[in-house]
Amino acid sequence: MVDEDAYCIDIIQQVQAVQAALNKINTILLDNHLKTCVTTAIQGDDPEQREQMLSELSAVFTAKSKL
Repeated sequence: MVDEDAYCIDIIQQVQAVQAALNKINTILLDNHLKTCVTTAIQGDDPEQREQMLSELSAVFTAKSKL
């Protein structure tokens, strides 16, 4: 659209639509991850695995807040 010199607001609306779709995918993936990998790690006997899961989640949200 940029190469075709489309109207700026049209480009912004398309970017927002893509961002909304990506946010939805992230929400679905996070929900699945919490219900599977994180739950398994927290219920498991390996404290290192638990800590790794918590660190990964914390890092994802810390990185997101810096954007």
